[in-house]
Amino acid sequence: MSVSLYYCASRARPLTDAETAAVERIVAAHMASFPYEDQESLYLYDSDDSRPDEVVAGSTKMPFDPGKVLSVLDHVLGSVTELRRALPGAEWHVHMDDLDVPWDESEGYAFPGMRDPDLTAELGGL
Repeated sequence: MSVSLYYCASRARPLTDAETAAVERIVAAHMASFPYEDQESLYLYDSDDSRPDEVVAGSTKMPFDPGKVLSVLDHVLGSVTELRRALPGAEWHVHMDDLDVPWDESEGYAFPGMRDPDLTAELGGL
């Protein structure tokens, strides 16, 4: 059974050219710095005319390797945080299957404790 992270942003007006360029820059920077070639990364869906208010949407399947989960999650959520900050006025929904990912204005998207270095080290040793 796989677990996935889902992210989408909606608003009444479409992306501007500048916002589209910002999304493209964020995605390119994410892909260039993603630490694993063998894992799924930030993935944005093609636009869907059936949901005209949806300006960005995508998902990422989490790795089965417990030593990579926090690293992948942190990297993808960092990019989703950048996307949210680049698209003012959008309503975001970010969740891992049925569990909403909390938003914090200063920290962005993260689960409590997920950036704890001791936890990361412990999971990396499994």
